[in-house]
Amino acid sequence: MKIGTVLSYVAALSLAATMAQAGTSKMDFAKVYEKECQGCHGPIHQGGVGSDLRPKVLKKKNADMLAETILNGRPGTAMPSWKHMFSKDDAAGMVDWLMNWKNTVELKLDLDQIKKSWKKLADRDELFKKYPKPVDVKDVKDIVFATERDASLVDFIDGTTGKVLSRHKAGFAVHVTVTNKRMPRYAYSISRSGRLTMFDLNAPGQPAIASVQVGQESRGLAVSPDGKYVMAGNYNPGGAVLCDAKTLEPLKVYPTASVIDPDGNIGPSRVAYIADTPYAPYFSFALKDGGHVYIVDYSKPDFPVVGDIPNIGKILHDAFENEGKQTGRFVYVASQGSDLMGVVDLKTKKLAAKIYTGPGTKPHPGQGSSWYNDRYGQLNATNSMNVGDVVIWDMNNEVVAHVPTAGGGLFIGTSKDTPYLWSDCVLGGPENYNKVYLINKQTLKTDRIIEVGKKEGRLIDAHTGKVLQTWDATQYQTVKGKEVDSKISKEKLLTYTAKHGPAVKKPVVPRLLHAEPANHGKWTFISEWTTGRIGVYKSDTGEFVKYIYNMTTPTFTYSVEHRQEVPGA
Repeated sequence: MKIGTVLSYVAALSLAATMAQAGTSKMDFAKVYEKECQGCHGPIHQGGVGSDLRPKVLKKKNADMLAETILNGRPGTAMPSWKHMFSKDDAAGMVDWLMNWKNTVELKLDLDQIKKSWKKLADRDELFKKYPKPVDVKDVKDIVFATERDASLVDFIDGTTGKVLSRHKAGFAVHVTVTNKRMPRYAYSISRSGRLTMFDLNAPGQPAIASVQVGQESRGLAVSPDGKYVMAGNYNPGGAVLCDAKTLEPLKVYPTASVIDPDGNIGPSRVAYIADTPYAPYFSFALKDGGHVYIVDYSKPDFPVVGDIPNIGKILHDAFENEGKQTGRFVYVASQGSDLMGVVDLKTKKLAAKIYTGPGTKPHPGQGSSWYNDRYGQLNATNSMNVGDVVIWDMNNEVVAHVPTAGGGLFIGTSKDTPYLWSDCVLGGPENYNKVYLINKQTLKTDRIIEVGKKEGRLIDAHTGKVLQTWDATQYQTVKGKEVDSKISKEKLLTYTAKHGPAVKKPVVPRLLHAEPANHGKWTFISEWTTGRIGVYKSDTGEFVKYIYNMTTPTFTYSVEHRQEVPGA
């Protein structure tokens, strides 16, 4: 059965189930779950960051209490309040739908079917000859990628000016965008809806030149340092897909439909992080539900799995690699079900250590941080989802510091050009998710806090409480673009204007996440999920510079140059 056919079948069944269980609510539970819930609770409701929501688990619980959790959230966890979009009837209806949900279709990776979805959107060779140098920027490494989750967009921004160069329809909830390290004119994005897209950054408007549907729901993405291969990871159907990085044509699939989990059970597993490494010709990727990490050698015929590291922990998620001596040898893998970072040694292909981050922390490093400290040598850090705690460890895999923040976070980032680790508090609730902590990389203490209110932003000295800078944080209505056809590629674009609309009458608390340094080192970009803008800050001081407006739920920014240097990007 074709992927498209399967997806249509799933959609039809989901709609039928929704209609049957809706009751007094008019909410499309299947659609809302897919958009808002499955990222944490899983495409087949098996849990992950969030709880297992399969009927056999839920029917042991009180339905009223479950509905209450939907409305009010659960303090100390990643579960937020949904009062802003759920009525009491909606919450009750969602619980009823979940309790009676049936997993009717198990998808499996099929290389032949994936190949049939491959599309050539523009002539790569022609563009390569016509545009030997970038048209829209002086240096292609000056481009910053941004994702607009609910608008299904990937944007390209001039990182030296903040000018939005182009906006591309690239699948629902574009999750990761990376660059080809050997040929940085080429960039790739993966959406949660399983669409892998390749772009040419030299050509005007950064056109998409190929796409392929690698699954129904996807997350991870990496490009080999030699520029030959790109690998994407799927939640559903579970597995990884290896493609040619010059054409995006699929080469091999790595199904994870039947693996052994840490409890000895056999079942399907999602694929979480995927990383390349400068240390060896390897991709590594995590079996989220299986607790394994696989290592693929792309230099050998048929791209075999040459390492299988089991029993790392439960619910594996994202990862990053060490810098410094033997850069990229060690992969730090977040196990959110076991509250630890597993240390995978790519040289020995074994688990080198388990670094416990603390009970109930659920580590989530995002891009992670690895830097040199004068006292401890090379250090590494992760954020924690359930508590405001940045965990820092050395190359002996010993925790050397816990740095408190205002609330649970998802991303911690740095670069050689900033003295800070930039840690968000995006899961800390409305009273705290408007803050980003700037932690001194030498003292391992918070020096400054960026705090953005409904009308005013502030840069605060964390030691004295003194306000170092204020700025106008007035929120404006988003001026929406128009969908147009590309003049170069067979793709849909969205126009952009830098002119914002009138001031919002009822401003909301800004939700800040994912700080990312630009290639030139002077600026760091911070997305504001709830306000539709990206803030630009000075990397050396944290001082506010400007806003980039008119975006829909901006989620992540990625810098080409930063991703060129950071292992595993």
